[in-house]
Amino acid sequence: MAKHRIYTMSFASVYPHYITKAEKKGRSKEEVDEIIRWLTGYTQEELESHIEKKTNFEDFFAEAPNMNPNRRMITGVICGVRVEEIEEPLMQEIRYMDKLIDELAKGKAMEKILREQ
Repeated sequence: MAKHRIYTMSFASVYPHYITKAEKKGRSKEEVDEIIRWLTGYTQEELESHIEKKTNFEDFFAEAPNMNPNRRMITGVICGVRVEEIEEPLMQEIRYMDKLIDELAKGKAMEKILREQ
């Protein structure tokens, strides 16, 4: 079975869209980066390195140093599909990130986005 097209897309090609989506709603690049670091465990330097290297999504998530265990608390619909019901692990990770960026753009508080108890 062929890989989904997004798996081979570079993270760097989608990242500016995350920033644009957030900034259109009065949020910041720093908040987008904080969300991505929270989800993946990357440092800011590691995140920037993956952007510069144009790492694809498959490798971006495979190399993530510490996927946040609280990401399982992310629920809801993205692209018409419930994120908690996505069976393919890599697609679920990608959709978790999409969902977090959506929540940011919708004005949700960072504490809630980052699932702080």
